[in-house]
Amino acid sequence: MKVLIDHQLPFLLAHGGLQIQIERTKEALEAIGVEVEYLRWWDDSQNGDVIHFFGRANPSHIDFAHAKGMKYVMSELLTGQGSRTPTHLRFQGVCEQMLRRFVPATFLANFRWDAYYKADACIVLTEWEAEVTRLLFAPPPNRLHVVPNGVEPEFFIAPDHLIKRRDELVCTATITERKRVLELAEAAVAARVPLRILGNPYGKDDPYYLRFLALAERHPDFVRYAGSVDDRAELARIYQSARGFVLLSTMESLSLSALEAAAAGCPLLLSDLPWAHSTFGHNATYCPIAKTASTAAALRKFYDESPSLPIPAMPCHWGDVANQLVRIYQKL
Repeated sequence: MKVLIDHQLPFLLAHGGLQIQIERTKEALEAIGVEVEYLRWWDDSQNGDVIHFFGRANPSHIDFAHAKGMKYVMSELLTGQGSRTPTHLRFQGVCEQMLRRFVPATFLANFRWDAYYKADACIVLTEWEAEVTRLLFAPPPNRLHVVPNGVEPEFFIAPDHLIKRRDELVCTATITERKRVLELAEAAVAARVPLRILGNPYGKDDPYYLRFLALAERHPDFVRYAGSVDDRAELARIYQSARGFVLLSTMESLSLSALEAAAAGCPLLLSDLPWAHSTFGHNATYCPIAKTASTAAALRKFYDESPSLPIPAMPCHWGDVANQLVRIYQKL
């Protein structure tokens, strides 16, 4: 079997969890003996059995793949949609069905909704994302599959391995409005809780990032920031020694950093959103998206209680993910 991986993400311009997901998926498939290449759109001699596209595919591209005898698998992160309420999603689904009935198909082609009908398999990361997909796009039920992201081996902590944890909480995220890193830092200062931030902005001149930097410089006792940590083993050690992990973003699909922290046995404080409940259930603490005072109170409570909080359930290894994907490919 030969798998061609395609994506719509410009790695050069938008680093983040999706890039890691794509790269780790390729590595994990190769580790179990699958031949994998990135799709070379300029190379008409490239061949394969399955195209695995990360994003929402152009339906015409799916048609071209089928014409060449290749199956088409699609993995789209429904980050924004997955952060909406079920009522909102149902209303959106009804609106989409009405548009299909009364709006010219040439206009609707821009939304690429038909990709969910044409793809041979649609892969989502959580049961909640599967429900979102059913509400909005109604793909054929037998083509919808839930395959979570995995975590590299160095992040997993042995159950009997005792680690002396530090007093600081840690947050790993791109420093942008959606991740609410500045708001989290403001809450840490107000709650007088030590917090370490790991991550980069999309641009060094971004006003949100500059406001965060100014806050960190004013309050070094509570906000520690020195950019990102690219060494995965070092990042694993940071999680394994942290008092707790915090991510209070407004939108997520399935946070890789939260999975890594869970593998390290780190207590979790997450935004009170469906993706988090679907993934971690009662083994995490949740904070509503609120103003500084409310967030600070929740952060302080989490900090005080973290030594006695339950350890999250262990996530999958990337090898497990690769095996699940291969079973899906083979069924096609």
